[in-house]
Amino acid sequence: MKRILLASVGLLALGVASALAADIQRAMPAKAPVYVAPIYNWTGFYVGINGGGGWGHSDFSAPFTGSSNMSGGLVGGTFGYNWQMNQVVLGLETDIDWSNIRGSSACGFGFSCETKNTWLGTFRGRLGYAADRFMPYVTGGLAYGGVKTSVAGFGDSSTSKAGWTLGGGVEFAIAGPWTAKVEYLYVDLGRTSSVLGSDASFRTNIVRAGLNYRF
Repeated sequence: MKRILLASVGLLALGVASALAADIQRAMPAKAPVYVAPIYNWTGFYVGINGGGGWGHSDFSAPFTGSSNMSGGLVGGTFGYNWQMNQVVLGLETDIDWSNIRGSSACGFGFSCETKNTWLGTFRGRLGYAADRFMPYVTGGLAYGGVKTSVAGFGDSSTSKAGWTLGGGVEFAIAGPWTAKVEYLYVDLGRTSSVLGSDASFRTNIVRAGLNYRF
């Protein structure tokens, strides 16, 4: 009889404990779901603005042999498209800038020679590595622009030239559809005809920043 009584008491106690545990569990607040931000995706079109400065070198051939250092600013617009595959980002980008990269020096028999870049454009491929909202990249392709040369007392010559460019940079997402970048480009537009059979080279280094809006 005692055994039956003890067993009954034990079962009753176990039932009460289970009920209390269930009540406590129901009363405890549920854990809030953990928010995980989606990984940033670089695929899509974008437009933007860019601006910066350049420095370089130009040399004149005979009869006005001489060389000069150049410097100046540039500002313009950008348009491009990115394709992201895993962490690899492939892109095409083009831009067109107003430019005032120029330099002058003595040349020939005491004359003054000047080389000036009046506008500059590029059409480049980009290869980047997407580390979420941060993307370093290398870039290269076609460069083209207007080059004006002048020799004091002999006039000037203006022409459009095509060459090549190579460089790299880093782009990062800042808020919503906006991204910002900083990049370096080396540009070589070759040689352009000047006056009296002379010609001049145009080579420049460019550092610029940009702000893009992604669609």
